[in-house]
Amino acid sequence: MLIIITGNGKGKTTSSIGQGIRALGQGKRVAMFQFIKSKTYPSGEDEILKKKFGKKFLYVKGGKGFVGILGDKLPKSVHKKAAQDTFEKGRRAMQGGKYDLVILDELWVALYLKLLTKAQVQKLIKSIPEDMDVILTGRYAPKEFINQADLATECKEIKHPYQKGTRARKGVEY
Repeated sequence: MLIIITGNGKGKTTSSIGQGIRALGQGKRVAMFQFIKSKTYPSGEDEILKKKFGKKFLYVKGGKGFVGILGDKLPKSVHKKAAQDTFEKGRRAMQGGKYDLVILDELWVALYLKLLTKAQVQKLIKSIPEDMDVILTGRYAPKEFINQADLATECKEIKHPYQKGTRARKGVEY
């Protein structure tokens, strides 16, 4: 099953992690690959996923941080290589037969930023094994891919504290 979680609202990564935990509870094996978030910026889920689930929930932060914002000074080529490497790891996890659920977090952002190509993503979707669930998250999911999904959810921002200048809060945004 192909699941897409997109939109400009909060909750895409959180939802996919929740789905991963639900799958673990049913004895399934889960792998999650993040395309933008990096080890440089720790988040609340980093430690808890490793401590509580260990090898049952493979969790890989493959990104180099936010691209072109929040003081990012890395060349786009560095971000592109990281995204390509993360994509390949995710593709291998999908094809390796070891996992029941593979989550590619912020894949749509990587596509939007041209770190990946539509052709790559299309080929990946076509190669999803019959008995596997795949979740693709991130803002900017193109309609052509949403139309291919078995389940698509849009997280819509209605109100957020950053609109009033409130900074991201530990345990809420990260």
